[in-house]
Amino acid sequence: MIATMLDKPAVDDRASSSLPLRLMLAPAGTASSLIDGAWWPYSRDLTAELPALTAVLDPLWGRITRVTVNPTFWPVVPRKVPVHGRVVRVGWFKAEQDPHKLLLLSYTVGRWDLLVIPPETSAATAARLMTTATDPSRLLTASGLIQEADFFRIAAEADWDSDRERVWDSEGGHEARRPPSRSPAGAVTGQVPNPAEGM
Repeated sequence: MIATMLDKPAVDDRASSSLPLRLMLAPAGTASSLIDGAWWPYSRDLTAELPALTAVLDPLWGRITRVTVNPTFWPVVPRKVPVHGRVVRVGWFKAEQDPHKLLLLSYTVGRWDLLVIPPETSAATAARLMTTATDPSRLLTASGLIQEADFFRIAAEADWDSDRERVWDSEGGHEARRPPSRSPAGAVTGQVPNPAEGM
């Protein structure tokens, strides 16, 4: 299993290839499932991202010769990407391939499917997705994993909002918003002089 988890770099002008790879693979020897691991690229630029990914996977899975993506989330899909003195062919399938999956092919060993975690994902959500994607007992597709993560994120935000409201209420939040009590309409208060005193 490979796992390198780092938050986004402070300086965005560094090349993706010089940053640590954010990848987690299912444990070796586990039964095959729908996803073999998860990859959290720094950008949606395949030319910049694929060299680092293949450099790690080639020794583990055999030389990666072809990659396919769904173009939904990749603005440019190059036909070929130069990788360490060779070329990896890149293809795409719109209807046939899950938009959150990267398919890798090796002539010598076979095929692997990686969940692609969107680059803008928070570190906490990405960590949860990587752990879930590499759990051999999970049978969700790549898009199913992303939808599940979105559900948990929305639920956590709703819990956080309700916790804030409870704290606000416990500190007198609703009471502080009520208008001050007033006398009944038309009532006048004040001292009325006694006519006997003034005369």
